[in-house]
Amino acid sequence: MKKTIYYRILFYAAGLLLLALGLTLNTKAGLGVSAIISVSYSISLIFSYNFGNTTLALYGCFVVIQLFLHLYQMTRRRDSSSDLTAAPASAKGKYILLSDLLQFPLSIVFTRFLNIFSAVLPSIPEDDTSLPAIVFRVILLLFAITFTGAGAAMSLNMRLIPNPGDGIVQAISDTIHKSVGFTKNCFDLFNIALAVTISFLFAGHPEGVGIGTVLAVIGVGRVISFFNHFAYEKMRVLAGME
Repeated sequence: MKKTIYYRILFYAAGLLLLALGLTLNTKAGLGVSAIISVSYSISLIFSYNFGNTTLALYGCFVVIQLFLHLYQMTRRRDSSSDLTAAPASAKGKYILLSDLLQFPLSIVFTRFLNIFSAVLPSIPEDDTSLPAIVFRVILLLFAITFTGAGAAMSLNMRLIPNPGDGIVQAISDTIHKSVGFTKNCFDLFNIALAVTISFLFAGHPEGVGIGTVLAVIGVGRVISFFNHFAYEKMRVLAGME
């Protein structure tokens, strides 16, 4: 039993590290970042704020929204349920709210790794448009999409504390009664639109949004599916979840 718990924690932690590395590589490629961090990245570029701290503020907003959505769902369930089902629903609701609150410390740790990776990994000069630089940017983007997808799959499969970017999508999906895939696509488009709007208002041109953003929206989901096809069952067995 203890061994399976260790595996579960190991897969979860490794997934978050890969996710942080993938998101950071996305910023280093210079072709446009992942939709979920496009808002925080564009703000950090425009106002010269720290990327990790800006993302932490964004994740904090995501967690607050999740809390409101889950409280709204609990209120509706309580109003429509009988007294016999109120107790289990209340216990489950407390677990959900606790999971939401634990995303705050998770966000702090996660964004510190964003800062570490941002400081350690080199950047390509923006004015370098040579062929080797373009090829290197594309290679970085491919690694970024791969690491982001694999990291998201590993952490989500362990069913522990969700990353705020994933948690808010699930909360919205549950509230509007739409599929997670549909909600994710809509939320990505919303973030991209918001990032572009902020960029034009304060910089006069797009910041952090480009072809890489579009490829990340398409590619990350494909990587998650590919990763889970080969590793999902094996991981869950090792983690004692099957």
